[in-house]
Amino acid sequence: MEKLLGMSLVILWLQLARVNSQVEQNPESLHIQEGENVTMTCSYKTAIDNLQWYRQDSGRGLVLQILIRSNEKEKPNGRLRATLDTSTKSSFLFITASQAADTATYFCALD
Repeated sequence: MEKLLGMSLVILWLQLARVNSQVEQNPESLHIQEGENVTMTCSYKTAIDNLQWYRQDSGRGLVLQILIRSNEKEKPNGRLRATLDTSTKSSFLFITASQAADTATYFCALD
């Protein structure tokens, strides 16, 4: 008789929040399975010195994840990696091998 292995399916909820009219983030929300890679986009309209990616867990304050300066193209932070392209005025936040603990609201902010 074949033995079945128990498997758990974790659906992560990742949300991007719009801070002001100078920033547009996509997609607005993601439903993904644990282990998948995630890409979030932040587009902006003005010149910047740096861009920050924050996360906010439910009922808690903002926590800075990555600060990327205008002269940097890429900045890693563990399984997170941010890229910045000042010519297209966009930044991407990548999460590799997502985990249940990544469930949060993510914000990009300009400086």
